[in-house]
Parts: sequence; C-alpha cells; structure tokens
Amino acid sequence: MIESLKKFFAGPEPGDKAGGDPKRDIMVATCAIMLEMANIDDEFTRDEQNEIVSVLKSRFRLADEVAVKLMDSARAELENSVDLWSFTSMINKNYSREERIGIMRTIWEIVYTDGKLDKHEDYLAHKLSNLLRLSHKELIDAKLSVISRSKAPDK
Repeated sequence: MIESLKKFFAGPEPGDKAGGDPKRDIMVATCAIMLEMANIDDEFTRDEQNEIVSVLKSRFRLADEVAVKLMDSARAELENSVDLWSFTSMINKNYSREERIGIMRTIWEIVYTDGKLDKHEDYLAHKLSNLLRLSHKELIDAKLSVISRSKAPDK
C-alpha cells in the first residue's frame, strides 16, 4: 500500500507524456485552489488546514495521511504555477456545473472558517467564480448557503 501511495503522489515518470494521472491531477487542481484561498489573507490557520483536509477526505475518499500528502503536492504545484487558470481549466473539463458550484461552496467555507471575509478573499472568490465559469448568482447563492448554515442553531 505504501508503494502505491508513493507512486500515486510521485506524479509522472520522466519521459511520460505531460499530464500524468488524470485522477491525481484533478485532485491536485481542486486542492490547489482551496490552498490559494486559505493563503490569500496571509493567515493559513490550523482550522483552514483542517477544513481542507476534511474536504479532501470526503470528496476523494482519502485517508488522513493521503490527504496531507495531496496538500503537499498541491502546494508544490501552486508554488510553480504562474496563475490559477491551469487548475480551474482542469476542473472545468472534469466537473459538472453542480460539482463546480460545490467547489465554490467549499471555497466560501474556507473563507468563513475564521468567521470573517477579508477583501482579498472576496476578490479571489469572485475571480475563481469567473474562472470556474459560474454566474454571479451561483457565486452569491453558494456564499449565502454557507453563511446560513454557519448561523443555523445547533440541534
């Protein structure tokens, strides 16, 4: 099992065609935009990290250690990228509109992990919405669904 995990996160072998494993690539792309959002306000908190790991585990059915490795891979890809287009383009090619709206909800959940909306977070959420080819209404509906859930009384 350890060898399969190593191979999964190692990416393409030298000489392989560009793109590598599509399943790995889409997971890295999804994680990368979540990391970018979590880091945009220069305060990447433990709560934000836990939120991202939780999303990765549930969305991709990953174990804790695999989700953390995925985050490390995405962080490295993000550091080597010049923009977010390559990540969102891959998401657009592989996810339905409903799935992209779900990603936007996740983006808002990361934003509101600390209970406040920073101007840089708001800017990036709008930018990601455009890159994910979502309407302004879909962006706002995703935001309101996250806000309403966070204000709902515990039962």
